Amino acid sequence: MSFTIFITAKTLAPSGMERLKSAGCTLLFMERANSSDEVRSILQSQPIDGVISRSVDLSGDAIRACPTLKVISKHGVGVNNIDVEAATRRNIPVYITLSANTQSVAELTVGLMLAAARRISFVDRELHAGRWSRLQDGLQLAGRRLGLLGFGQIGQRVARACLALGMRVLSFDPALKGPNPIPSVSIVSSMEDLLRQSDILSLHVPLTARTRKLIGAGELALLPPQAILINTARGEVVDEDALVTALKSGALFAAGLDALIEEPLPANSPLASLPNVVLTPHIGASTSAALDAMAEGAAANILGFLFGNTVDAAYCVNPQVLSNNQKESAE
Repeated sequence: MSFTIFITAKTLAPSGMERLKSAGCTLLFMERANSSDEVRSILQSQPIDGVISRSVDLSGDAIRACPTLKVISKHGVGVNNIDVEAATRRNIPVYITLSANTQSVAELTVGLMLAAARRISFVDRELHAGRWSRLQDGLQLAGRRLGLLGFGQIGQRVARACLALGMRVLSFDPALKGPNPIPSVSIVSSMEDLLRQSDILSLHVPLTARTRKLIGAGELALLPPQAILINTARGEVVDEDALVTALKSGALFAAGLDALIEEPLPANSPLASLPNVVLTPHIGASTSAALDAMAEGAAANILGFLFGNTVDAAYCVNPQVLSNNQKESAE
């Protein structure tokens, strides 16, 4: 049986492409980057069985426009660009590629932390401009307290790396179940408690209605003087206006941001002009290793479901549809 798979991007890493092609699938790609209109047009006009969703929005209208659509897999873990509710109403499972980009995002998190603490990007620009600006205000990370807001797989890998640097690590995550996976990390009882103790605050939460603008002026004010904020999660988790104010006033020493509210970042964004901000263009998962793992994982999710093989329910963000599909098959 041949299936048609739509990848909402211009390409897919070789490991995923090979897996889909070896299964006899027909692959469709986008011609324009980040065009939600093109996504809807393709879903409306083609008999698509599965979608591998990259960064462009996969709206409810687009999902409803394709009567043949059976399964969606995110190329990554953040599904805020997918209308999961619309998929659920259609009994369409939405999978994620759990753990595929964990190491790469964790490494960038630590990199942003070091770059912000030592002003690496600023002094690099100064040297390229011919100026020998030997700043004397860098922060040593050893002995400082790292607060992890969210203690999933990425947060845990960041914790291990930072413990090795000699940092004290604390975390708050109401979703954490069972025993502490890293006993040397202190689990605190509230977000406020975490903020008050975090010399460096690193965000590792999904974007939901509850986490949108979770970190605003009040939360930033709870951080110790000269704290650093690191965000490799989603830009909308932070109130950027409040962040700019805190950075300009010196209340925060620096910020390292891989996730921004508006992407690409507008040229007139105040964040781009601040010398104490390190910016990267949402590249946490942009390593060949992570891209290969996400592509292969997404392909495996799609093929597993379409060919009736078991896909781990932990990879499904709307697992209720799996039991519905099982009931329909039994009938």
